[in-house]
Amino acid sequence: MKNQLLILLICSLGFVACQSGEKMDAEPEKSWKIVVTSDGSEPQERHEAAFVGIGDKFYLLGGRGILPTSIYDTKTNSWSEGAPPPIELHHFQPVIFGDKVYIVGALTGGYPGETPVPNVYIYHPDTDSWEKGHEIPEGRRRGSTGNVLYKNQIYVASGIKNGHIGDHKKWFDRYDPVTGEWEALADTPRARDHFQAVLAGDKMVLVAGRLSNAPENAFSLTITEVDVYNFGTESWSTLEVKLPTERAGNMAVFYKEEVLVVGGESSSQVVAHSEVEALDLEVGTWRALPSLQRGRHGTGVFEFNGKLYTASGSGNRGGEPELFSLERY
Repeated sequence: MKNQLLILLICSLGFVACQSGEKMDAEPEKSWKIVVTSDGSEPQERHEAAFVGIGDKFYLLGGRGILPTSIYDTKTNSWSEGAPPPIELHHFQPVIFGDKVYIVGALTGGYPGETPVPNVYIYHPDTDSWEKGHEIPEGRRRGSTGNVLYKNQIYVASGIKNGHIGDHKKWFDRYDPVTGEWEALADTPRARDHFQAVLAGDKMVLVAGRLSNAPENAFSLTITEVDVYNFGTESWSTLEVKLPTERAGNMAVFYKEEVLVVGGESSSQVVAHSEVEALDLEVGTWRALPSLQRGRHGTGVFEFNGKLYTASGSGNRGGEPELFSLERY
């Protein structure tokens, strides 16, 4: 009787499930938290940019305009300023190869008729310098693609050719970052832009995004289907289960055996999405995780020492306000 009363008392304080015999867990529920720097430093605000981690440092790269790289040092908990890219680079998903950041399938120029960048660009964290890389074949150039690295090859999926106006592509390519060779592969099941691809084992997952068609349908033509490329069978499939919260401009990451879709923008609300939803590929089910402290889109998310990090981006659909904050989960 005394043990039951003790369990009920602890349950009333919110620590454990209220049934005797269940394991008690005093750990608080996980949540996203804003990271406050040691010296008050902040990154350059930006959106339609990249956020990656290499070693013990994080890098915010690109975005509209030619912006300096923002570098976060996890050891000092502070931001510093690095070199800007040689040209304006935005709407791209970065790939880390050999401790360098490869930017493939970017756009440049102003809204809504941005143009595809004709070359690969490479950022070298060790020297804080930029390099103009291989030329992309003219017939395969587009921006806002979903990219992953698999067995030292960069795979480039879908995208849009005419800025935010149209000419959406189902294209799927393999790029060798060493030789510069490009190979066109079997098209994706559907065109999409403003999304991020995820590598999940031997699968490439395309999730969220839209068909940008400015100005009438700049945000509304969102995509719920999840398309999966199997590198073993070299074939595409579409899952029966769909993305619960429609959005584009989202971040995505493979974390603890689930595909996470983080943040984004849509026509359903002015404020950027804060939802975080996780897909179990094996079971084919979605579940909700704690939401971001601040809804955002147009940036990146990645894992570092078992935790997820995201920073900057835009707080509303479109381009304003651009954010300074860094969040950790």
